[in-house]
Amino acid sequence: MTGPNILVFDIAASGGATRSLLNILADSPSFRGGAPRILRAADIAADGSSLPERSLTDFSPDLVFIALSPDTNLLARQVVSRLHAQSPALPIILLGDMDDPDAMFALLKEGARDFITAPFGAVDIIPRVRRLLEGEAASATERVKASLGLRHLVGQNPSFVAEISKIPVVAKCDATVLITGETGTGKELCARAIHYLSPRARQPFIPINCGAIPAELAENELFGHERGAYTGAVSLHPGIIEEAHGGTLFLDEIDCLPPLTQVKLLRFLQDKEYRRLGSAKSRRADVRIIAATNTDIEESVRQGHMRQDLYYRLHVIPLALMPLRERTEDIPLLADHFLSRYADALKKGVTHISTSAISKLTLYHWPGNVRELEHVIERAVVMSEGPVLTADDITLSRSQAAAPCSFQEGKARAISQFECNYIKGLLITYRGNISRAARAANKNRRAFWELIRKHRIDVTPFKQGTTR
Repeated sequence: MTGPNILVFDIAASGGATRSLLNILADSPSFRGGAPRILRAADIAADGSSLPERSLTDFSPDLVFIALSPDTNLLARQVVSRLHAQSPALPIILLGDMDDPDAMFALLKEGARDFITAPFGAVDIIPRVRRLLEGEAASATERVKASLGLRHLVGQNPSFVAEISKIPVVAKCDATVLITGETGTGKELCARAIHYLSPRARQPFIPINCGAIPAELAENELFGHERGAYTGAVSLHPGIIEEAHGGTLFLDEIDCLPPLTQVKLLRFLQDKEYRRLGSAKSRRADVRIIAATNTDIEESVRQGHMRQDLYYRLHVIPLALMPLRERTEDIPLLADHFLSRYADALKKGVTHISTSAISKLTLYHWPGNVRELEHVIERAVVMSEGPVLTADDITLSRSQAAAPCSFQEGKARAISQFECNYIKGLLITYRGNISRAARAANKNRRAFWELIRKHRIDVTPFKQGTTR
């Protein structure tokens, strides 16, 4: 038996990454079938015209590495696109130092399967190669079932859809992901979708809220301890990183980790090595990290709460989830989604939400975002006595107090917010029918259009949306 054929392209300004890669592959233990055969392809012209297609036909590679640098990402896109077009099933791994998440995401969309950023070592390279070569990815049936998890991410808002559409692409690679968004926007749902659509789907997904761990126990929880490491450590305790080996670790509220633990997490991200408390032995773990925060993470870095080097290491692929108040057109869709879920779970005969209830939901500020909406609908279903949820069935908490401002500013802000929400509520209720919405507002059609233009409301999503 022979080992895999690995083809290496170098389009980086310097050959440092390629030399490191070749050394790692040469020194690695044999893969299934034997030691790998490695072919370093000829240099590629600046326009990509000299890409040696014969390397694909004559060498028949099982996997391709492309070493690149930030100033060659456009050329890299051409190379990846041509390779993927000629051999769609061929795994492509990108290797280099990229400082632009959008450029990295574009390369993944072109067909790359993974992206490894510098600095890297054998622990970054070898597990990924083995996963791609030895078929650890989920079966087609499992992937179909896993993709159903995306159905929990409900919405038609263009900005929301743009972020969610990144998930299947991001799931293919092992790069770290930083998810930002207010509490209740669905950060853990996104993390789970990434995991279950990835080659790690058969391995554990372990979520942990860093804000819920006492500062003095954070290191112990992540890395574990040996017996006798401290008073009370009567037995060995594996850490969460060890439990997540082979899978994904989701670190929510990452900015709440104490400084010393941040340093040790950074080291783990760099070389995949850690030490249990009380141990002199370094251990390795193959874990993908997905982090999340509900704060302004860049402000946390400026204030010193978050290490800058850790932030850059986590911020390889960013996902930003918008608050529910900024995508009010999705509220009827989400309300219907939760209504169906809890009506089935609770064996209730509730089938519809009245237009008055929808209007009440869309006019609310939703400080707790999607999670709060879910709880509101669940409570309404529990208390309902008929087939239709009415406005009286909807119980809402007080919205968050507005930021301090002058009376005139507060009044203008309140009026503007009311007008915007009121118009959106009518457009949702009447499915984008301007004439009917204007009549309900007791305004003529022209005046209603002026309000729509004033608040820069796009009517199209309301005409496309559906509410029961």
